[in-house]
Amino acid sequence: MSRIAIVVGSTRPGRRGDQVARWVHEQATARTPQDADTEYTIVDLAEIGLPLLDEPVPAAIGDYRNAHTRRWADLIASFDGFIFVTPEYNHAIPAALKNAIDYLFAEWHDKAAGFVSYGLNGGVRAVEQLRMTLAEVKVACVRSQVALGLFTDFTITDMAEPGTFTPAEHHLSALERMLGELTDWSGALARLREPSPAQG
Repeated sequence: MSRIAIVVGSTRPGRRGDQVARWVHEQATARTPQDADTEYTIVDLAEIGLPLLDEPVPAAIGDYRNAHTRRWADLIASFDGFIFVTPEYNHAIPAALKNAIDYLFAEWHDKAAGFVSYGLNGGVRAVEQLRMTLAEVKVACVRSQVALGLFTDFTITDMAEPGTFTPAEHHLSALERMLGELTDWSGALARLREPSPAQG
């Protein structure tokens, strides 16, 4: 069984990312053949509730002292790949998402990631930053991504409210390409995550 996490990168009250993540989950599940061993799970950082990074030693050492870090490490270790759903805040990813990545190191290694972004310019600049961050923790990022426009893929009558997610139909083909790349890469990287004979 290949397990893919759909990570909701925004924790802001009134965010739009939870609607997008549900759409990704519905579409991904509907497009997965019944005989395929792929499972999609939404991982919401607002529910995880990580504090600002408070580990006393660097994540690369792997000596996690806090219970919330160990729970987060166990959760991330259980997945084979990720779909990051992220808005763009000031040309970058949300602080909560960067914080969640920085908590861990080895648990991210040799896995694949795809992206669904949203914002005034489709959130593409946030994804460019995210690709660089993930490369440092050995996550392979697929090329295809879904870039959603704030005023073309959401129905918003009041900017203070989240509005309703109404994605254009052409995003489905981009999502399908991304999902195909992600599952292929997650499968290909699986052998790198298998323990060597010396490790037992």
